[in-house]
Amino acid sequence: MLTVASDVEVLTRFGRALADPIRCQLLLALQDAPAYPSDLADKIGVSRTRLSNHLACLRDCGLVVTVPDGRRTRYELADPRLGRALDDLRTVVVAVETDRTCVDADEKGCC
Repeated sequence: MLTVASDVEVLTRFGRALADPIRCQLLLALQDAPAYPSDLADKIGVSRTRLSNHLACLRDCGLVVTVPDGRRTRYELADPRLGRALDDLRTVVVAVETDRTCVDADEKGCC
């Protein structure tokens, strides 16, 4: 049964997806066009096993969907608005002082 996620759940899922560079590369690649896993693995330069784990995460987060295509399965963004959201996020100016990190960066692993 499908349900509509709350605003906090949506942002948490999106954040989880963006927390890994490989998943970011996958989302950007799928923003360009739907693709097959083997093509994505070659484009990003990771093993198919590793790619499969990341695609499963993106599916679980609700950001990508699979589309049967004959004997193959194609991946695409779950909603075209995700592509626009990725563009917006990439173009946001984030002001960061280069000589500073978050106070608790070592403990929380941020910055």
